[in-house]
Amino acid sequence: MNDYYLLGRSGLRVSRLALGTMNFGTGGFHAAYGKSESEAEPIFRRYLDGGGNFIDTADFYTAGESETILGRLIAAAGVRDRVVLTSKFTNTVDPGDPNAAGNGRKHIIRALDASLRRLGTDYLDLYLLHTWDRITPVEEVVRTFDDLVRAGKIRYAGLSDVPAWYAARAQSLAEAHAMTPMISLQLPYSLVNRGIEAEYPAMAQTLGIGLTAWSPIGGGLLTGKYRRTGDALAGQGRLGGVAVTERDWAVIEALEKVAAELGRSMAQVAVNWVATQPAVGSVIIGASSADQLDANLAALDFTIPAELRERLEQAGAPEPGGPYAMFTPQYQSWIVSPGLGIGDKPTGYAPPVWNGAPAA
Repeated sequence: MNDYYLLGRSGLRVSRLALGTMNFGTGGFHAAYGKSESEAEPIFRRYLDGGGNFIDTADFYTAGESETILGRLIAAAGVRDRVVLTSKFTNTVDPGDPNAAGNGRKHIIRALDASLRRLGTDYLDLYLLHTWDRITPVEEVVRTFDDLVRAGKIRYAGLSDVPAWYAARAQSLAEAHAMTPMISLQLPYSLVNRGIEAEYPAMAQTLGIGLTAWSPIGGGLLTGKYRRTGDALAGQGRLGGVAVTERDWAVIEALEKVAAELGRSMAQVAVNWVATQPAVGSVIIGASSADQLDANLAALDFTIPAELRERLEQAGAPEPGGPYAMFTPQYQSWIVSPGLGIGDKPTGYAPPVWNGAPAA
């Protein structure tokens, strides 16, 4: 994993696979599957040894333990300048204080200062709004990001789990007023969760935002460790007993067959598919052990042939709702431009720029 790409419309080079550290620590909301520092260290080390440089955490993960552990691991390895360190704010750090949550300026600054203390650093490479809180003016968020960049506390800004219109509004405000742009948007995306496809990829490509996908294996659903028992799942893991739709089962069955044909694990094929979708700059992978991380890191060592990719996509193709059905190639070739082939640019109009050895 020694290939790096620019994140969004920026000069920041990141790995296509990012290390998620939501399970670093044993406290708070994520305690059920958390790892102690001694258990997390080999996972962290293996990611670095594999060439990875993009590391994701949040103040909410394991009640702050994730940041504390990660800070110590980074210091011990002496890699602060090498890694692209990302954290997030929004979720409450004090349920009794209304300003200790959300996306207001007061909380953003408070949350960042606390994250920097836990991580043992004086700046973050990328700072993200964690979740849209529905009430804070987007102008306030964008201006605060810009102030934090000017103060040297963060290098880049981004968003996570916000509506497409909100991301577009934030980016447009930043562009119009020469403020810090959004270079990244984290969203859940997998073969069984394709709801982002109607709006987000086109928005991200148009406005220069790199999508970073989380939960690429559907929370474990696409790993092959679960089996069908009636309408639910059987297997060892967090999803045991969870109800699964017929569409999900169709995706799982198609994935299992494609993975067998490729001689790869289901998880590797699922991650590969997400990483090679339009507008996706990086995919967040987690691991419960160094061995599991090894398997995940190999997810980009192969190419899914077009015919097999089509089988995967058809198995879980989302039905476009509302006006989105009118934006499909099928609809527009029937009623907008019947009998004509019209595209935005010819193939090869903007060939990729690659500095270094040929990309794998």
